[in-house]
Amino acid sequence: MSVTATWRTSTHMGRLLPLVLVILSVAAQARGQAGVPPDADRLMARGIELHQAGDILGAIDAYKAVLAMAPARADALSNLGAAYVRLGQYDEAIKQYEAALQSDALNNAVRLNLALAYYKSARPNDAIPQLKRVISSDPEARNAYLILADCYLQTGQEKELVSLLKPREQMFAGDLSFAYLLGTALLRQDDVVGGQEYVSRVFGAGESAEAHLLLGIAQFGQHDYRAAKTELETALKLNPKLPTANAIYGRTLMLLGEPDASERAYRRELEFNPNDFEANLQLGNLRKSAQRFAEAGTYLERATMVRPNDLAARRLLGSLRLQTGNTEEALAILESVAKEAPDAVEVHVQLATAYNRLKRKDDADRERAIVDKLNAEAAAKQKGGSL
Repeated sequence: MSVTATWRTSTHMGRLLPLVLVILSVAAQARGQAGVPPDADRLMARGIELHQAGDILGAIDAYKAVLAMAPARADALSNLGAAYVRLGQYDEAIKQYEAALQSDALNNAVRLNLALAYYKSARPNDAIPQLKRVISSDPEARNAYLILADCYLQTGQEKELVSLLKPREQMFAGDLSFAYLLGTALLRQDDVVGGQEYVSRVFGAGESAEAHLLLGIAQFGQHDYRAAKTELETALKLNPKLPTANAIYGRTLMLLGEPDASERAYRRELEFNPNDFEANLQLGNLRKSAQRFAEAGTYLERATMVRPNDLAARRLLGSLRLQTGNTEEALAILESVAKEAPDAVEVHVQLATAYNRLKRKDDADRERAIVDKLNAEAAAKQKGGSL
């Protein structure tokens, strides 16, 4: 059997989700551990005792001593990873979990711990494949479904979130985290009717910041920005640190013509949620426009880290690289954007500039011809629509 330690963290649900880090006991040693010296078992038991008592540094010393005797021992590697998580040393924790999985690739508890370390350290794209494998091995892993759904929400994969959670209504009956995640995804997809069902569930549990945030998202999607502002302000009064609320509030304020207040809202979001995509994207754009290029680069790099496939973030980063003279890097980014968005005139203009700087005249001429063609097509459509 095993003992567990509870690891709690703020999520996009604006509440505390119980995330379980499994501490493997001596009796639950991983496969292939036969023949381990008795001294190692005693040290392992001592490490677990210290770990549970809160003496994390002492536990780390004990686990390291075990590994000096048995370097591939999966339970010691996993527990050492869990100890590093307690210290906030996520990179070191990830290294230990990956080593444990090399020794015991089928250990679902260790794989979940690895996913949680990625999730806690704001690397949702790395957590996603691990969580998928956990769920594949254990279709009843409720916590893994919710964390995977939140990773999808953070990375803008609303369609995948809906496909994951919608068929599992019975599994999560009455679970407000489930209702909040699914409702948010549906509203982001402009499914107001479907999203409203889950908004009602969250409101049904009593007034909460989450409920007002959901209603604000719905009103924002319907372009009722004044009403959205009111709901978002209520949400933030109830919970000023509610993840994503300040970012959506900032976007609402920008559309209402309040740019200074909007920027302050984005900055507040990053105080509590430094990897929020929307806040990083918008602040990067604002800093780029103000020619504060170093700051813009920090924000836009973080935005593309969170959502590496987002065209808007990549286009802005490519444009920034072009402005700051990093032509080769700009070219690589802009070429990839043009493949996915071939009708984006601005991207082709920037590509022509990049090719010119690199003395690639034929490529520059080709891009200018594409720009002329796209502009002519747009003018013809506008003329036809005005008749």
